[in-house]
Amino acid sequence: MSLKPPLSDLPIKTADIGFYRGFSVNVTVISKIIISMLVVWCIFWPTQAGGVLGKWNSAILAQFAAWYIWVVAAFVIVCLGLAIWPAAGRLKLGVGNEMPEFSNFSWFSMMFGAGIGVGMLTFAVAEPVAHFGSNPETIQGITTGGTADNVRMAYKWSFLHWGLGAWACYAICGLSLAFFSYRRGLPLTIRSGLTPLFGSKLSGVVGHIIDIVAVVATILGVAQTLGFGVEQFVAGLTRIGIGGLTTADGGASTTGIVVALLVIMGASTLSALSGVGKGIKWLSNINMVLSIFLLGFFILFGATFFGASAFFVGIWDYLIALPYMSFNVFSSDGVEGSVAAKLTQWQGWWPVFYWAWWIAFAPFVGLFLARISKGRTIREFVLGAMIVPSLMCFVWFAWAGGTAIDLELNGGADGAIFGVPNSDKIFAVTEFMLAPIAEILAWGMAVVIVVLLMTFLVTSADSAVLIVNTINAAGDEGPKARPHILFWGGALALVVGGLLISGGTGAIQTAMVIGALPFSLVMALMAISLVKAIWNDSRREAAGVATTIDPATQRMPAE
Repeated sequence: MSLKPPLSDLPIKTADIGFYRGFSVNVTVISKIIISMLVVWCIFWPTQAGGVLGKWNSAILAQFAAWYIWVVAAFVIVCLGLAIWPAAGRLKLGVGNEMPEFSNFSWFSMMFGAGIGVGMLTFAVAEPVAHFGSNPETIQGITTGGTADNVRMAYKWSFLHWGLGAWACYAICGLSLAFFSYRRGLPLTIRSGLTPLFGSKLSGVVGHIIDIVAVVATILGVAQTLGFGVEQFVAGLTRIGIGGLTTADGGASTTGIVVALLVIMGASTLSALSGVGKGIKWLSNINMVLSIFLLGFFILFGATFFGASAFFVGIWDYLIALPYMSFNVFSSDGVEGSVAAKLTQWQGWWPVFYWAWWIAFAPFVGLFLARISKGRTIREFVLGAMIVPSLMCFVWFAWAGGTAIDLELNGGADGAIFGVPNSDKIFAVTEFMLAPIAEILAWGMAVVIVVLLMTFLVTSADSAVLIVNTINAAGDEGPKARPHILFWGGALALVVGGLLISGGTGAIQTAMVIGALPFSLVMALMAISLVKAIWNDSRREAAGVATTIDPATQRMPAE
């Protein structure tokens, strides 16, 4: 049987006139209805919403924990395998002599800022500290929480959650979209990544469902990030002297949440209206410069040698334990309070939550990575989108988190850092370091962190709005109608605000884990489709059959 050219035409019906001109009405309207119903439910019936979402979350963690663990391990294997595989690694995500649109610095800046830059400011200190206190080794009695013999365990697990697994989720989605859009000429939308499996059926209902699932997952995944960011933004504003934004226990008050969302979402909507090449690019460059400044402060004036040890030893421990950590699933024995039950609970709180978060975030980050990576090879994409960001995360965790741990162990902090909420820990570290020298220095560093946090939040939010509109517009990257940008900016703010007010970040976490489940199946199919497409293309090339579109006609030469 002769090999045929791959599918290079996937028409998706969009409206020709009216309010939804240029958009897929089915995808856009149904996505808006689902998100609007979630917002109304959480704001007007918060108790019922919290209870129902909690039950669904418990069921998913009980039944699908193994699925989340193993599917992310598979993504890592597929990504690294594609980079190593000669037939795949050399393929360009584009045609002809296309060159990358953005410089390496801007590429890394946008990738990191839109990916998990916000998380660094919250978790670079908070997570090593959390695992320093409790992790599977402390639960099993192998190490003792809060002591020096538990430092290596703290970093091994921290690196797992923010390392190759996280970025493999983004890379799978981004590679798939870039491959099928820039080599095949298919729409830059999620459904295009499944054409080797479903073909032209994706023009209809099947494709609509896939894109709707991606939009909902994106909104919930970004809401999780913004939820953490809003609480930290409020903590930062309080640190620099703006009062009335927190509750008695130090959390963000309703007023604080509203103020933070108005500032962040207002700025992000304005940036989204300016597009990727202007607002997002400049904001990404600004937050990369500020990130380097803040990180340099921790490296030079923090626990320099403690951080270096945590970095290098942590990477070694992480790589050695990676196979076990990636595939092991703890099983409860059904006895409340037993070691097995505690290990299962811990895995649900940490690895399963993170894998769900990264998967929910993947359609947004993946499509964004595809958008900014045209012209790069698959090998370059994998190294740039997996290895470099992972190392950046490890550097942050080693020196920012390491400084916090060292100050508590050896620097006399005596609970000044460990005793504050997670959202406030990075501010507590810098204040403990600088306040004895001069209060103005501590205040100035708090301002820097607040500005950096805001640029990260704005970059994530405005990128998400543009990506959701791209999916709704059947992959059209061109300018979008302002009302739709304003709607999704407002909807994202309401989702975050509604869930925070009704149940805090726990409510957002629950909704996100639920929303990520169907998209995890889509991503698994995307990985299979990508491998199948590259394998078939290698056979086509051997047989002299075209595998990429003609740049002039945007069609396969044989068609």
